Amino acid sequence: MAKREFVTAKWLGNMAFEAEVNGHKIVLDAEPHVGGENRGPRPKPFMLVALGGCTAMDVISILKKMRVEVERFNVRVEGDLTEEHPKQFYNMHVIFEFTGKNLPVEKLEKAVKLSEERYCGVSAVYKKIIKLTSEIRVFES
Repeated sequence: MAKREFVTAKWLGNMAFEAEVNGHKIVLDAEPHVGGENRGPRPKPFMLVALGGCTAMDVISILKKMRVEVERFNVRVEGDLTEEHPKQFYNMHVIFEFTGKNLPVEKLEKAVKLSEERYCGVSAVYKKIIKLTSEIRVFES
């Protein structure tokens, strides 16, 4: 049987909601000009968070198995929204930033490719409807 995930968004008043995800609470809200009080982030950027977190966890896990040690690792996800309603992402670009000494670029590329093509469930869904691109940046420490 397939595993079912769920979240609950509890209304806090006005445009604010408290979502519980894996036992952690997150307050979501809208900007004041649309009736919110700016008590938390907007929901749509969490689509970027989901992609960034999913692929970052894959890549760092794969690199550990390859015995590649990085000093710092960041994933930045940029998303472009349509102008018309419903405003939605039509493009997302993922930037993988690795810092370390003599990092094996071919292994970094392989880890990213494995995440993008095999392991990251978020990118698997997104790439069906959104153009996904990526790049790797390597910095010597």
